[in-house]
Parts: sequence; C-alpha cells; structure tokens
Amino acid sequence: MTEPQILWYEQPAQEAITEGLPLGNGHLGLLVLGDPAHERLVLNESTLFDGGPYSPANPASRDSLGKVRELIFQGDFRLAAMVAESTMMGQPKKQLPYQPLGDLYLDFPRHENYSQYRRELNLETAIASTCYVAFGVEFTRELFVSYADKVLVARFACSTPGALSCVLRLSSEQRGLYDWQDDAERAYGVERLVMRGRNREKRGIEGALRFEFAADLRLEGGRALPGEDSLSVRSATSLVLVGAAATNYRRYNDLSQDPRAVVEERLARAATLTYEELRARHVDEYAALYGRFHIDLGTVTTQALKPTDQRIVEFQRGQDPALCALYVQYARYLTLACSRPSSQPSNLQGIWNDKRRPPWGGKYTININTEMNYWPAHPGNLAECTEPLFALVEDLAETGSLTAKVQYGARGFVVHHNTDLWRATAPVDGVEWGLWPTGGAWLCLHLWEHYQFTRSLPHLERAYPLLKGAAEFFVDSLVIDPKSHFLVTCPSISPENQHPHGSAVCAGPAMDMAILRDLFSATIEAAKILNRDPAFCDVLAEKRAMLAPYRVGKAGQLMEWQDDWDLEAPEPHHRHVSHLFGLHPSCQISPHKTPELAAAAKKTLELRGDFATGWSLAWKVNFWARLGDAERAYQLLCLLLHPERSYTNLFDAHPPFQIDGNFGGAAGILEMLIQSEPGRIHLLPALPRAWPKGTVRGVRARGAISVDFAWESAHITSASFRSSVDQEVWLVLHSSNPVKLSFTAGEVVALERSDIGCNQGVQSPP
Repeated sequence: MTEPQILWYEQPAQEAITEGLPLGNGHLGLLVLGDPAHERLVLNESTLFDGGPYSPANPASRDSLGKVRELIFQGDFRLAAMVAESTMMGQPKKQLPYQPLGDLYLDFPRHENYSQYRRELNLETAIASTCYVAFGVEFTRELFVSYADKVLVARFACSTPGALSCVLRLSSEQRGLYDWQDDAERAYGVERLVMRGRNREKRGIEGALRFEFAADLRLEGGRALPGEDSLSVRSATSLVLVGAAATNYRRYNDLSQDPRAVVEERLARAATLTYEELRARHVDEYAALYGRFHIDLGTVTTQALKPTDQRIVEFQRGQDPALCALYVQYARYLTLACSRPSSQPSNLQGIWNDKRRPPWGGKYTININTEMNYWPAHPGNLAECTEPLFALVEDLAETGSLTAKVQYGARGFVVHHNTDLWRATAPVDGVEWGLWPTGGAWLCLHLWEHYQFTRSLPHLERAYPLLKGAAEFFVDSLVIDPKSHFLVTCPSISPENQHPHGSAVCAGPAMDMAILRDLFSATIEAAKILNRDPAFCDVLAEKRAMLAPYRVGKAGQLMEWQDDWDLEAPEPHHRHVSHLFGLHPSCQISPHKTPELAAAAKKTLELRGDFATGWSLAWKVNFWARLGDAERAYQLLCLLLHPERSYTNLFDAHPPFQIDGNFGGAAGILEMLIQSEPGRIHLLPALPRAWPKGTVRGVRARGAISVDFAWESAHITSASFRSSVDQEVWLVLHSSNPVKLSFTAGEVVALERSDIGCNQGVQSPP
C-alpha cells in the first residue's frame, strides 16, 4: 500500500478558510468549496492590501529616546511605557490589512440532490477536483492555479453531452473604479467575465491600488448568454474557465503597472494553449519542485485511506504515521502555492483570505510568524520559494533606514514587529507589542541561512549589504546597561510578554541578545568570505563580546530578561517563548555544545507548559526536537494535529487560522529526523516510537548537502549524501558514534548497513 498524497472529503466545504481547499501560484490564491449546486471560488491576489504608500516614522521618537532609556534603567517601566506610547509609535499606529479580491460563484440548477460525492486536493499535481452524480449524470470539476502560465484554470464537465448548465457571477467588497460605484465594476461578455476596481482607504491612507480579474470561457457545446449581473451557460458538455488577476503594484513605492495589460497578456498567451496543454505545463513545472523530496514514516495503515477530516479526528489513536508525513508534504505544497519568485512573501494567512478585516490584518508579523513560514523551505528542498522573503528584506532596508535615522538617529536600518505591503517599519499597535527593534535583524538571518544551505556566492553578494545594514543599526543603537555593564538593546520587549513590573518594556531581553550574536557572527563571516570591511568586522567582534550573556535563573530556567523575573511574570504560560531563540532556530544552545544552557532551556519549557496556540505548539515541537526528547516532541505534534488546532483542510488554528503553524509543525517533524549545523549532521536525533521505520529522500542540510536515508527498528539502515562543495562533515547517527565524512563536490557518499555497523568507536567531533 502506498501513501496517498491527497486531502479528500465526502462532503462539500461549508466554511472557506477552515474547510476550503487552497490553490495558488504565489500571485493568485484560490479557495475551492466544492458545493455541487453553489460553487464558491474565493479569489486572492498577493498585492491587494488596503491603502497606499506611506511612511509611519515618528520624528518625536528621537527626542524622547534618551528619556525612555533613562526610565527603564531606573526601573520605572510603567512611565517608560507611557512616554514611549505617546512619542515612539508609528503614525498611523496600526498598519494596513491584506484584502480579498472577491468571489466567483457558479450556480448549477437541479444539483442540490447528489450522490457519490468526493472532493480532493492532490498534492503531487496541485489540482483540486470534485466529482458527484446528479439526476443520473456524473459531473467532474478540476481546478489549478498555474505558475507556468500565471493563470487560474477550472474545468467543469459532465458525462452526458449537453447536461451542463450554470450561472456565473462575480462579487467583491472592494471599490469600483468610479467614485459613484459602491462595488467593483463587473462586466459580463459572451466569452469573458471581468471584475475591476480599486482598494479602500484605511487609517487615513487613501486607497491607491487598481485591480483587475478576468476569466475567459471555453465551451464544448451549448452557449453563453450575458445577463445584467451574471452570465449563463446553457446545455454544454464542458466549460473551461481561464482567469488571471493583477494590480498596479510593482513595488511599495511604484504603482505604475497596468493591471489590465497584465491580465490581457496572460489570457492571450493562455488562449494559444488547450486545456490539456495548460494542465500538463502546470503539472510539469510544479512536480519538478514538489517531487524533489520524499518522506515515509512507516507502514501506511488503512487510516491513510480515510477522509482527511476523519483522519484528524482519529489521529490521537496513534495508528496513522502517514498523516505526519502528509503534514510535511502539505506544508511544502502550501509553500509552493503562496511564495514564488516575484510574488509577495507568505503572510499570516499565506495568500488565502476571505475577510475585509482578516485576523491580525493578514500582514507580516516578524517577531516569529513570518520567519516560521519559511522554516521548512530549505530542509524541504524548496530554496527558490524563499526569494519573496529576500525581496521583502531589500525593501525593508530602504524604508527601515528612514525609521532608523528619524526615530533613533542611527545608521543602517531597523524593522519592528510588523510590516505590510507598504513596508512600514516603525513600532505599531502599542509598546507592549511593537517596541521591539530586532525584527529586521531576524529576517536578515534567513539570508544567511540561505547561504548555509546553498553556499551560493552570488546570493551572499546580494545578502551582505543587508546583513551589514542591520548590524550597523545596532552598532549605533546598543547602549551600556549601567548595572551589568553589558551592551543591550533599549528600549525593547521580549515578544509579546509582560514582566512583573506592569509592562513589557525592558532592556536587553534574551531574544535580542541571541539574535544579535547570530547577526554579528553572520556579518563577520560573510565579510570574510567576500573579503570586505575588515575594520567593521573588528567593531562587530568587539560589540559581540560585550553583549549581555545568557543567564540561568533561580528555578534553573533560562532567563527571559536581564533580571530574574520569569517566575513572577503575570502570564507564566505565555505563548511566546522568545528567549529560547538560541535553542531554535539558532544553533547557539544544544545538548552537545552547551549542556548547562540546554538544561536551562528544558526547564523553561517545563515551566511554560505544553498547551498553546497553533504556531506556539509548532515552535515547541522544534525546541523539544533540538533537546533530543523525541516523545515530548511527538506529544506536542499530536496536540498540533488535534481537531482543536488543525481544521478539516489541515490549516493551522491559532485560532483562528494562521498558516505559520503548518510550516512550523512541518519543520518540527524534519527536526525530529535530521538536524544540521555547519560541519555537523545528525540523523534521527529525536525519533519517536511512533515512527520505528521510514525513509526520507531529498532533504537538505546546512553545508549545501542533499541527504537520503532510511531506518528500521529505529536504526539507520542506509544513508547517502551529495555535497555541492568540497568539505568534511561530522555525521552523527542515531545509534552510533560520530563519523567524519569527506565530500568532493558533486559526488555521492553512500553508507550501507555494513558501513554503519563498522563505524562504532570512531573519533568524536570536537
């Protein structure tokens, strides 16, 4: 029995976000509900946000900065927060939300009574399908969103010639192109549906985006009849819709694109291709990326053949290891669907949103959530999908340089805890959330991670100015803590947690110090590789040595703040565990390098507790995997795959829906199977009893190494490696001592069972 890489259901979706099947190509997103009588296709375009270009930097901040720091160091945190709230918040105080494009409805008369229903999403082809029987006729639907041709394609067909009739209409909550129209303009021609309009004003920022969606109809038999607010198809055998969408957005400061011209060009190109050609081109392009990676977590049981919603409900019985493998592949599928070169990065909801007021604005929360969206991309062999994140950082380096200068009087650039389509970088929402200056620094570490996984020098050339710019800001803005005499960030917060003195505002939270250790180290190493800026590297090395170190508190925990406040904090089980950044995603803390700090991190997790929101559970899976506690990691994975934290379409429930938990949970599963850092690969570091045998192929490790391996009875039975560069790497196997492997670029190094058995007792790595 092979593992089916599908999500499938025996009933239509009732709710779009929690039950609809997601499709996308990074630019255009689609949710398919699959109702036989009343199909609803939720449309999203990745650049459709409210408002227009704006700069929220607050000039009052620079004058009050010294006062806020003084109050923090004096211990008057409440007053420091009040001063910061009135002088340091961005203008406006909140950012602008992601928006739905609209809906395409298809009503099918006489389809209310149906049987033999099945709705599915095939992860291997990225095609959603629905089939059922109504009045003795079999009806089928296939939908996909092609990256190859930048179009949505939907085919509706029936088994009896001439039995297909439907009514199509478009709807949008956005504004029309003309001031006197409340709704977006809709046009219905005999062969085309068109919806065009513009976005809305928000927080005093006038709407500046124009959008267009159009879909061409291809009929086999029958005819199309335009109506006043709909288009009817009568007595057809099949209907193919080919749609495209665009806005006038080029960059955060350039709205010169002609959305109509873009849509026309895409539809004209697609018109030269048959449905079969469009489908084949889509599948070929998608499968070439998706098919690089394979994961099998043991015997596929009959549970894997059940509907996905039933599998989620029954997963806690422990008889469905294939659901964990499917969860990893689903995250890879979602990555390909919502983050592609030239698209926007994956936001809080990926690319899928049906609300004018989406949860948390549907934007980019960069104190964990945006970063978590990209954790499985590199190990999951989808490095290309990180390109939109790097383009985001390049934009933020521009807008963040103004914020650094205006609000801090510093060089380089700074980004706080949120950003949006317009690349706003000032503190927002309130000091308890927004007064955190290391968001841009964390994003820059993803640039360094990309180099670690690919060893691409052209990428490093691109990344270095961004690393340097982020580091320059902290060279200028770090201050000496008068009590400890270490360098600290001030003001800052430990996201998004309050300490016991009635505020979140503080100096030098552990997370900041960990991020800056990695940022300074990465910038120094990148500069040395590229032979750049030796004097600046000396400055960074000096600053790095002066950063406040990790500290262990009175309960044996890793301290979240510079003072030992953890046990008195008002939310002892707070969802953010930011001070364990050094354990994951960083490699600063580990049982084999820093056992005392690893023990303190473990104590922190025990004190914080297991239960949390979806993304927080996902992060904790990664933490426990890094600590080597397989059963605790698996226990939290089971909580994540519980119906309270996974909707029927496997979207993560914060609640409500946030996509970061999907990506973080998948990354956690991979961390249980393989961990890597420069010069070291560990196979099966946290293998739970639930996965006694399995296979992984095409997983990527730091050092630009591709790894295939298999295990049985929890022991590695075979492993092969291919490195892109010449190097030596220590291999740590689950059940044997470390092995030193020498790689020649491009050659395969393979270990069979006999080789692995002979490697007992070899020299341990330093």
